[in-house]
Amino acid sequence: MLKLSTTTLYLFCLAATLLLGGCGGAIDATIGGTVTGLSGDTTVVLLNNGTDALTVGASGSFTFGTEIEAGSTYDVTVETEPVGETCTVASGTVSQNSGDVTSVVVTCVANVTATNDVFGTVTGLATGTSVTLLNNDTSSVTVSTNGSFVFPTALSVGSTYSVTVSANPTGETCTVANATGTIPSSGTITTVVVTCS
Repeated sequence: MLKLSTTTLYLFCLAATLLLGGCGGAIDATIGGTVTGLSGDTTVVLLNNGTDALTVGASGSFTFGTEIEAGSTYDVTVETEPVGETCTVASGTVSQNSGDVTSVVVTCVANVTATNDVFGTVTGLATGTSVTLLNNDTSSVTVSTNGSFVFPTALSVGSTYSVTVSANPTGETCTVANATGTIPSSGTITTVVVTCS
């Protein structure tokens, strides 16, 4: 049987410490992954095992700042949802000596609510006529009086809108100001102006 001196054992343990992070062979691991679907004007705050808060401000990769011991569990949760969005996450266990985790996927989906509407105002419309407007070439509204209007289809935060004239009133031509933009985290758009003459 091979007998090792105390010095040899010490050097062996020291080498193991440097290579494996300790004589027990445990390798600490960072926890991270990818965020998808996050709107550019909001943030999501993530937790790992209820601590180590991490604020993510854009879709892409992320990594928590605190490592966890190999073989232990990680549980990624959402502490603060993005404005106008809901995020779901995954959790699991770090295998012994498996190294860093980069496979956590956080998927954020924009909430479509009644407040994410595109409003506007029509001016100059002649009595007895009407103008038909489109938003993104799909959502349609016909306006027959001057004043405010709203498209019937709500949009998600971060999506774009584009208001165009589908059918002009008889004897008039209408133009649209502030016709395009992005739905903000605050929701409603009210700046579209349709002028008929």
